[in-house]
Amino acid sequence: MNKTILITGASSGIGAATAKLFVQEGWNVIATMRKPEHETELRTSDHVLVTKLDVLDLYSIENAVNEGIQKFGKIDVLVNNAGYGAYGTLESFPRENIVRQFNTNVIGLIDVTKALLPHFRVNKSGIIINISSIGGKMTFPLGALYHGTKFAVEGISESLSFELEQFGGKVKIIEPGAIATDFSERSLDFSNDESLTEYQSMVGKINAGMPAFFANASPASVVADVIYKAATDGTNQLRYTAGEDAKVIIENRRQVDDAAFIEGMKTQFGL
Repeated sequence: MNKTILITGASSGIGAATAKLFVQEGWNVIATMRKPEHETELRTSDHVLVTKLDVLDLYSIENAVNEGIQKFGKIDVLVNNAGYGAYGTLESFPRENIVRQFNTNVIGLIDVTKALLPHFRVNKSGIIINISSIGGKMTFPLGALYHGTKFAVEGISESLSFELEQFGGKVKIIEPGAIATDFSERSLDFSNDESLTEYQSMVGKINAGMPAFFANASPASVVADVIYKAATDGTNQLRYTAGEDAKVIIENRRQVDDAAFIEGMKTQFGL
């Protein structure tokens, strides 16, 4: 019987690339997104269910999971991919944007996970693959909110792995580097208040320096390949980097102390 994967945020970028790859590999795919009515490409296969799931809406989560189980009988893998990045000076962010960032990237991920846990527990199997980031291991300036959520995802995932082990389930963490998706336009919430003059020099330098970081961005398919490996390699490996830049940056962060890392980051952006 074909295995089944549920992917959140499957309308574009990493989620869409992952859905396509798993279909090619003969899996059933529950491709979930906030606006399924806009999806055309994935609807061509009998092995795909395109359905609405907004991680901020508990009813839509429950509905998507039930619909998926009804159609395919069983869900084997969950990919928590939905998310976005709030960047900018913390002082300039309205509280509702701060809450939305954590609700989407952290609470939403927990809610979707909790919706699947009873199913995985009954089946004594199941793999949860959480999309973190190199930003869950190190930080760029102006990323307090985004990095806060990704550091949270790392901690939640690692600790949760002990729980899933009790019934034969697994948790995997994917840490992509720079990925050529529309993340920077579509999935970025940038906030800056120009009246906060103390920050403006830094904001200018970060904005000028960031394109260089994305210059050698990997295509989303690179992350999809790593997700496929995590879902199928049969190991208990917890963390997977995705993209050559991710390997280099995470290894570098591991080897240097805080002071050296922060100094290097300042030098990189001319701070």
